[in-house]
Amino acid sequence: MDYVSHFRREVRAFEVAVRRAAGRETVPLVPSCPGWSVSDLVLHLGSVHRVVTHVIRDRPSRVPDATDLGFLRLPEDTDGWPAPEHQPNLGPVPPGLGDWFTAGAAELAALFTDRDPAEEVWTWSPERSVGFWQRMQAIEAAVHRWDAEDAAGTARPVDAALARDAVAQTFTVMAPARRSWRQAPPGSGERYRLRESDGPGRWTAHFDGSQVLLGDGADRYDVELAGTASDLMLFLWGRLPADRLAVTGDRAVLDRYFTLVPPV
Repeated sequence: MDYVSHFRREVRAFEVAVRRAAGRETVPLVPSCPGWSVSDLVLHLGSVHRVVTHVIRDRPSRVPDATDLGFLRLPEDTDGWPAPEHQPNLGPVPPGLGDWFTAGAAELAALFTDRDPAEEVWTWSPERSVGFWQRMQAIEAAVHRWDAEDAAGTARPVDAALARDAVAQTFTVMAPARRSWRQAPPGSGERYRLRESDGPGRWTAHFDGSQVLLGDGADRYDVELAGTASDLMLFLWGRLPADRLAVTGDRAVLDRYFTLVPPV
């Protein structure tokens, strides 16, 4: 999959949504990110982009030092910028914030284009490669583009191919990480089947002790969730409720999902 093209497209759409919000005197809240406004969302995603640029360009051997944020390259004038301690920041989106985001996203896109996906770099995952970041950032950009559009009531679905990939990535990458970070309880054999209602996607996630095992959807299951690839992806990312999907099977097992895979 061409993750870089997906990243570029989703970032451009995010910028369009932000520009629409920037014309308002009070920036809208982001319903899917409680406690954040669109300004907070821009600062978050722009900071993520610059962290990843720093990781690939400067090649630190460990997680970037949170006490030295020079790599964020904030402008001298940050008057009116969102402050984390004041979330949600409801004032108008400062023009400089949008410019800073655009510059950082463009720099990361260029870096993704120039580097070999197999190049080894630090990540928070066992997969230590530029390709990991290309995939992760394409998916994260799609999620946050949806967040920004949803804040304006204009959310469009995620591209089906990227959404299918994101469903698989949830169970092979994100779920194990989230379980570790939040010390989630061991699985008791729960099996979740996800079925794309208008495409070929089929997945079965089996929670066995500390393991998350991903099958091709042909396995037995306790509960099935059916919907578009985009809706399935957005459910797994905590953006859509289960009642947006067709659910069959054991509802108690479904209700346990976000205990097994805690939100981050």
